[in-house]
Amino acid sequence: MADNREFFYRRLHSLLGVIPIGLFLMQHLTVNFFSTYGPEAFNNAAGFMENLPLRLGLEIFVIYLPLLFHAIYGVFIAFTAEPNTIRYGFFRNWMFLVQRITGILTLIFIAWHVWETRLANAIYGTEINFDLMASILSDPIMFWFYIIGVVSAVFHFANGLWSFFVTWGLTISPKSQLVMTYITIAIFAVFTYMGISSLIAFAS
Repeated sequence: MADNREFFYRRLHSLLGVIPIGLFLMQHLTVNFFSTYGPEAFNNAAGFMENLPLRLGLEIFVIYLPLLFHAIYGVFIAFTAEPNTIRYGFFRNWMFLVQRITGILTLIFIAWHVWETRLANAIYGTEINFDLMASILSDPIMFWFYIIGVVSAVFHFANGLWSFFVTWGLTISPKSQLVMTYITIAIFAVFTYMGISSLIAFAS
């Protein structure tokens, strides 16, 4: 019974990491990338997302609750799982280790980012716009904290996507897993570029 429950939790953890959390990450980085076109472009894109119908309900049930489960169970996995050297070999075991490290870093980063933006907006009425992010990232320490956070989040998603395809039996053969490795590396490169470019645009 306990094994079945753990199997279910791990599958749910894997699924939520991609849908909806991973999709939200890509959407969020895409909106932020509008900052590279100037404050007005970003504010318009962010304003569109802010004014979506039923936004609060969507945030709670599609983002925050799945993220909370994924984070809590992810911490459990990070401190209890062991590398599988027989099945995956040297490279994948390094990815296994880095996945756990970036998971913890991403959790810290997201908690801080939500505090500085969403909670500040809810408690103090702070407007979430280009000027807010520019103010936050004007501090060099915060700028590099955000760099580390964004890179960690993107890596965690991209590498987790590889694991998702294996876990759900979508890439079984070594060849298909190798192809998926290249795809996830490309995803990591593209969204890391978008994320860092956005941070530079805010801080410039």
